[in-house]
Amino acid sequence: MSLETGRTAIPPEPAQRGMVFVHGGTFLMGSDQHYPEEGPVHRVRVDGFFIDEAPVTNADFSKFVAATNYRTFAESPPDPEDYPGILPEMLYAGSLVFQQPAQTVDLRDWTRWWSFLEGACWRHPYGPNSSIEGLDQHPVVHISYHDALAYARWRGKDLPTEAEWEFAARGGLDQVEFAWGSEFTPGGRHMANTWQGDFPGVNEARDGYVRTSPVGAFPANGHGIFDMIGNVWEWTSDWFAPQHDADAAKACCIPKNPRGGNEADSYDPCQPEIRIPRKVLKGGSHLCAPNYCRRYRPAARYAEPVDTSTCHVGFRCVLRPGGFDELA
Repeated sequence: MSLETGRTAIPPEPAQRGMVFVHGGTFLMGSDQHYPEEGPVHRVRVDGFFIDEAPVTNADFSKFVAATNYRTFAESPPDPEDYPGILPEMLYAGSLVFQQPAQTVDLRDWTRWWSFLEGACWRHPYGPNSSIEGLDQHPVVHISYHDALAYARWRGKDLPTEAEWEFAARGGLDQVEFAWGSEFTPGGRHMANTWQGDFPGVNEARDGYVRTSPVGAFPANGHGIFDMIGNVWEWTSDWFAPQHDADAAKACCIPKNPRGGNEADSYDPCQPEIRIPRKVLKGGSHLCAPNYCRRYRPAARYAEPVDTSTCHVGFRCVLRPGGFDELA
């Protein structure tokens, strides 16, 4: 017996295997309490959709690569035509890897703990001499936006919009700070894989993990979805805008299935010479710390260039009953 939404029959297995159905509804999106790009709080309506119950894992992505011979962005040397002025010695395949500094560093200079390593990719998450052996159930990382979209399309799925992602992450709780409630570690229990200690030099790993954790290592939220917060950042399909639109004046005008900003406005204004569009990342990662990045919350968001891959960015997919073109 197929499930019905009143419009279209939900696609059958196997596409929805390992997914959770989130019934649609209206919620307050964003936050006015933290970073400016999270505001203003505004009402949004989304239709019901399936979402992966956990981030895409190394095992999942391995099947995709085996079936398609797909080559990720990090595995491909950059085209000099795409990067005018790039030094010839920088034309190598690689990705950004976190390297913990041994001494106190200036938190305004991210280059003190991030390095672009030749050979770093999803198969070699911490550099060319590392591997994913024993990490089958960890989230796949070093995934650019187009890599994530390619996998999603192969599975007959899509990437979530920012509104869908945040609605799912809240787990039925509206306007509480975290995906599980108002307290970060209720009763002293760690609810997500984040950084404990003085970032980036001191990682106390009180939650049990220094780097990524196996999906499902921490409790699911109210919808039964794992790892929406912490572990790895996740791609959404929305172009980044510096703020949300203001709340609709009337209930009849609440945005339905909004798609966020537009490509032209997503470029980094601090680097006008670099014309690489940016998408919204959500959820924070195992590198988010109270002294540096309090983005381990459903409302938090971050702008990521579509050509960028790192050791703390992954993704998950959605499946909409109405298909890819259902969203206005």
